[in-house]
Amino acid sequence: MQDPQDTLPKPDERSDLPLPEPGQSAAAMEVQERWARQTLEKLAFAQLQEQQAARRWKLGLRLVWLGIFVLVLWKLFSFGAASTSPSFPHTALVNIVGEISPDTEASAQNVMSAMRTALEDPGSMALVLLINSPGGSPVQAGLINDEITRLRALHNKPIYAVVEESCASAAYYIAAATDQIFVDKASLVGSIGVLMDGFGFTGLMDKLGVERRLMTAGENKGFLDPFSPQTAPQRQHAQAMLDQIHKQFIAAVRKGRGDRLKDNPEMFSGLFWSGQQAVDLGLADSLGNIDGVARDVVKAPDVIDYTQKENVAERLVKRFGVAVGEGTVRALRTSAAMR
Repeated sequence: MQDPQDTLPKPDERSDLPLPEPGQSAAAMEVQERWARQTLEKLAFAQLQEQQAARRWKLGLRLVWLGIFVLVLWKLFSFGAASTSPSFPHTALVNIVGEISPDTEASAQNVMSAMRTALEDPGSMALVLLINSPGGSPVQAGLINDEITRLRALHNKPIYAVVEESCASAAYYIAAATDQIFVDKASLVGSIGVLMDGFGFTGLMDKLGVERRLMTAGENKGFLDPFSPQTAPQRQHAQAMLDQIHKQFIAAVRKGRGDRLKDNPEMFSGLFWSGQQAVDLGLADSLGNIDGVARDVVKAPDVIDYTQKENVAERLVKRFGVAVGEGTVRALRTSAAMR
């Protein structure tokens, strides 16, 4: 049978309570016991309050992060074009920045869609293409060039080009279709030419004793392969193709610039010039910037940006779609191979 005294706390286990003094009365001991209980209750209540405050803090912090997350999602999925009001006159702006290719913000699809939106707005007095590009795809540039001609006739509004750092190659292909081209005196303008570049490693492979095993159906199917030698007929074919595209480029520039072009044998050689030289050669019309053109030429100093920018969420969705498509193709090939 257990001794009742064994259930009593030992002195070292209740070191936080005052110990009864020898000869202390029962009333005094009862007071001490009551004080101890009250103290423990206060400590427990304080701990409970602290836990409740911590939970409220965590809940509030989670709500704050949820609000930030929702705000970020809204920003990511909101489209880059500025909302406009047709109630007041303004100058419409579309940026063409960086490489002009199907996979960039300066693609024909993005630029043409932004131009259509800008010119359809009754409040836009004119469209300004703000260009800062070294060039890119002649196909993308040709599409934009044709669309500029169509939209100008459809809406009867002027379209101008304003060059910042550079307007070269395919970028100038686009600018040539506008009514006027404004440049900075130090801008780089021109480079009216076409190129096709690559590398050849056949000599190095011979020295290393490496054999290229390329099988094709069609004798010229692999003529751009960097590990295979290029024949004279293949070079002639590539050069003829480049010359034809170059002539298309020259024709677009002559059509757009007309009699403003000066007679210069190097005009279409692929050289580029400073902004001031471009004005002297007739490749550009005048020195100017976006604010000056909006204020002094368009007579509508308020500028509204219609540029369509692909946001992060859209890029992730596209990459996810590409990854899913590639995975599906690989799965189908594997399934076909196992049959």
